[in-house]
Amino acid sequence: MRRPLHLLLAAALSAAALGLTSAPGASASTSASASTPDNVVSAPAAPAASGSQPYASYWYPNSLLNWDPSTDPDARFNRSRVPLRPRVSDPALKANANSRTGEGKVVSLVSFAPTSNNPSQGSADPNYYAFGHWQYVDTLVFWGGSAGEGLILAPNPTVIDAAHRNGVKVYGTVFFPPTAYGGQLQWVRDFTQKSGTRYPVADKLAQVARHYGFDGWFVNQETAGGDSALATEVRNTLRYARSLGPVEFMWYDAMTESGSVSWQNALTSANDAFLQEGSLRTSDSVFLNFNWSAAGLGSSRTLARGLGRGEYELFSGVDTESNGYNTSVGWDALFPAGRPHTTSLGLYRPEWTWKSAADRADAVAREARYWDGANGDPSDTTTSSSWKGLAQYVAESSPVTAKPFVTHFDAGQGDFYHSGGVRVSGAGWNNLSLQDVPPTYRWLVQSSGTKLKPSIDFGDAYEGGSALRLTGTLDAVNTVRLYQTRLPVAADTRLSVAVKTPSAGPTRLKAAVSFTDAPTAFTTLDLGSTTTAGWERKVLDLSGYAGRTVAQIGLQTTGTASSYDIKVGELALYDGAVDAPAAPSAATVLGATDSGTTVKSLRLGWTASALGDVHHYEVYRRNPDGSRTFLGATPNDAYFVPRLERVGTETTTTLDVEAVSTEFGRSPAASTTVTWSATAEADLALNRPATASGQCNTSETPAKAVNGSVSGGNADKWCTTTSAKWLEVDLGSPRALTRFVVKHAAAGGESASWNTRDFRIEVRDSTSAAWTTAVTVTGNTAATTTHPVALTARHLRLVVTTPTQTTDPAARIYEFEAWGS
Repeated sequence: MRRPLHLLLAAALSAAALGLTSAPGASASTSASASTPDNVVSAPAAPAASGSQPYASYWYPNSLLNWDPSTDPDARFNRSRVPLRPRVSDPALKANANSRTGEGKVVSLVSFAPTSNNPSQGSADPNYYAFGHWQYVDTLVFWGGSAGEGLILAPNPTVIDAAHRNGVKVYGTVFFPPTAYGGQLQWVRDFTQKSGTRYPVADKLAQVARHYGFDGWFVNQETAGGDSALATEVRNTLRYARSLGPVEFMWYDAMTESGSVSWQNALTSANDAFLQEGSLRTSDSVFLNFNWSAAGLGSSRTLARGLGRGEYELFSGVDTESNGYNTSVGWDALFPAGRPHTTSLGLYRPEWTWKSAADRADAVAREARYWDGANGDPSDTTTSSSWKGLAQYVAESSPVTAKPFVTHFDAGQGDFYHSGGVRVSGAGWNNLSLQDVPPTYRWLVQSSGTKLKPSIDFGDAYEGGSALRLTGTLDAVNTVRLYQTRLPVAADTRLSVAVKTPSAGPTRLKAAVSFTDAPTAFTTLDLGSTTTAGWERKVLDLSGYAGRTVAQIGLQTTGTASSYDIKVGELALYDGAVDAPAAPSAATVLGATDSGTTVKSLRLGWTASALGDVHHYEVYRRNPDGSRTFLGATPNDAYFVPRLERVGTETTTTLDVEAVSTEFGRSPAASTTVTWSATAEADLALNRPATASGQCNTSETPAKAVNGSVSGGNADKWCTTTSAKWLEVDLGSPRALTRFVVKHAAAGGESASWNTRDFRIEVRDSTSAAWTTAVTVTGNTAATTTHPVALTARHLRLVVTTPTQTTDPAARIYEFEAWGS
């Protein structure tokens, strides 16, 4: 039985559209998406002064034609500033003897969030798929798209930043769903529309990729009903788009040259023109559907070569969405032992390791099992399981090819944020733009005795939210290989290591480096002792090795200890003194949204530093006591602050933006000021008695719509499917009201296709009075709506007349707020 891509999500969800997935622990109370008119835009355009959350862009073909980065308020927040790094993969340094360099590649199709709900620059939730095994991946597809939200999804910049920093290309997704799941053949025709010699949608795809800074598009055309003429125009569109450069295209094995949808599970005469047609190159690669066979892969390789293309431009699909590393795979056909790889590998939904996990520790363990193998050692993938781990087949690649190289072992998520070992925020966060290049080897420890256990420690950090930790019984020398590199040593090259021991005393730790003239032989430099139990930074002089090139960087322990425990918060190789960049300038509040008088969300912008190599910019708030609190960071020149809290009765808050160099020197700050309202205003509906026409289940009660929270998952809302849909709140006494705020489905992380379309708000002063309509809304698509009023009322009623953007009958309200005094 074939497993086309459109059915894979349906196997896990009741939703039909790709991208409608739930975070770990959240219920998947989804339903099939109906089609949406093609005049739907990528997202509701925020007013210029709005401080609302920016999201990754998504469109339909015709709405993409209307996209202009100069008028899209989210476009500035969706740009990646990290270029694609070159990588090395030295066969002499591969961890696993069976793995290959320069043969089969790996593409990974990952859904980080629903199509309409991918925050542009991370969020305050530390529970996120912070992928950490880039060394085995060549291309990442930012997976999504649905009939009810948008067919074309651009990757957000955090994923692009992290991938490019690791030398991994990133593609967006173009998805045409089957008719049964909302697909419309007209959307395919819109995609291929022509104006003279131009294909306007292709022009826009190239413009989006160039403006946002990613590398290409994955095209999945599963809408039936086409003919050979349409299939020809699809190929012409792809070839035209490729000619615009630099933009790449990967084609999914679904639509054939006849125009019908028929999964070949191989490269055949029915679909090979989507790779190469005579002398015309149609796409850069093809993702073969999942039910391939050894014979089919062999014939695919032969056919690709006959077309003048390589077999590693074919990616044989493996679906791991449901079972992860318990998936049965014909590895011997794909990566035969002792012979060249047959094709490349296409992994569908490896984020199973996170979605199936009980907690972060479980997710880390599952990811290690998926990529490194059952033993947590890429050099030893021995197991009775058929899933050996990707390290068994694909040799590690490393982007550590230029100085400066700095890592703090920051995973791109955390429960706090540290700067120089000092806690500057106690709030949880995720932001892959801040993820350091993960170690090349996870984990490779050589010892004649008991092996120490390396791990990423989320309980402490020197910079960011995590550090490297080595623990266990130390009874012999341990050499921990961390990074494969290609770093030339100059007369002023330095190697710095930040360490932390439980108490002052010997570290029993040495920095270990090897050189390209003897890449497996380590030279060690002792880190000595610590004088405190805090973070201490040791700087080592490498001038004695000038003219040589570092091939590996690691650590080596010596001596004995029954319970060894050391944290490493920085490993850096750079020339001369640590450089600080010039300060950014013109810091400005681009927009602000108030949530009462004590909380704001902000969009900030600034002019990038004129001098110096900037790794990222950090945003702080100045506190009344003279301290500063970290609010977030980005490589970009704009940042969204999701929550700025007023401290006491302060009337203004100063925000600082400082540049951090690639060597982690810091610039002076550029500053701007936020003013707080003097009016005492509050959400008067908060925790007040609420009643409703009904509820979907026992957990989705009317009280959930006035509890002040949208972050508790799908159950943190009021839901009803009654024919009349209303929610009433009693304020206790008549109160002066200034605005209503309604938070719909997407505000709680559900699909934007379930945002309330039509509703009204009614008010009255007593139970004997008639209801008066205060607000009427039609055609809404936004996740959060704000409705200014000037009235007095005690009783409030939210009446939902059209609950969703589709035919789904359920009203979903995460919060109903009434602001006033």
